[in-house]
Amino acid sequence: MRSIWKGALTFGLVNVPVKVYSATEDHDVSLHQVHNADGGRIRYQRICEIDGEVVPYSDIDKAYDDGEQTVVLTKDDLASLPSERSREIEVVEFVPSDQVDLLTLDKAYYLEPDSSSPKAYVLLRKTLEQTDRTAIVRFSLRQKTRLAALRVRDEVLVLQTLLWADEVREAAFPALEESVRISAKELEMSASLVESFSKDFDPEEFTDEYQEELRTLIDAKLAQGDAIDTDATFGKAEEEDGGEVIDLMEALRASVERSRAARAEKDEPAKKKAPAKKKSSKAS
Repeated sequence: MRSIWKGALTFGLVNVPVKVYSATEDHDVSLHQVHNADGGRIRYQRICEIDGEVVPYSDIDKAYDDGEQTVVLTKDDLASLPSERSREIEVVEFVPSDQVDLLTLDKAYYLEPDSSSPKAYVLLRKTLEQTDRTAIVRFSLRQKTRLAALRVRDEVLVLQTLLWADEVREAAFPALEESVRISAKELEMSASLVESFSKDFDPEEFTDEYQEELRTLIDAKLAQGDAIDTDATFGKAEEEDGGEVIDLMEALRASVERSRAARAEKDEPAKKKAPAKKKSSKAS
């Protein structure tokens, strides 16, 4: 991995030099746009509306327009902002971990100790683990002031940026304001359905089906050309039942039965593979 930023994690008078790395990466198939008539590549150019010339990225500045005036902000202007010059990730408070709303979590980064002795780094990591607290930090990265949660994952400090409070929309749906009666039997059946799907979460069990299908489609078109039969490649799509569920109890009951049957079918090969236990015989 390649670090994208260097700085210091500070809390109180403690200073922890760190390197910052992106914790995630995108594996989506890369596609570009083409003209459907002849397959020609579609490209975008940055053209100045005054002189009509193509402008290289290095000659582009940013500007703010309030409707009456335009203020041009050069790269030097933006780099001169105090927050942009700062190389500190400042801990502002430690909060109970369950108070960090998952909805506000954004981009994740790994922090690596950047000093000859990682003692301060390890001390902060162990403190977070023992107190079950998450550090709320503030820092600047790529011309934005950011709020983030600092937590521990696999003995590594992870910095996860947070959305600002005004960036989270309010969920106001009229249908949920109406009084809805849920019977004890419906709740019991729903809990039974949850139980039938319950297991420990293993992210390795899940894959991006769309990307896999996209790669299959690309491979098939490379091999067969545009005459590809998608039904033969993927199987004919089944028609799904549409419409609103009228009988909620019947839908819950059928769902529980189907889930149990699927789990039993999945567990059956494992049972067949398991070696049979030998019966011990006692000498007479």
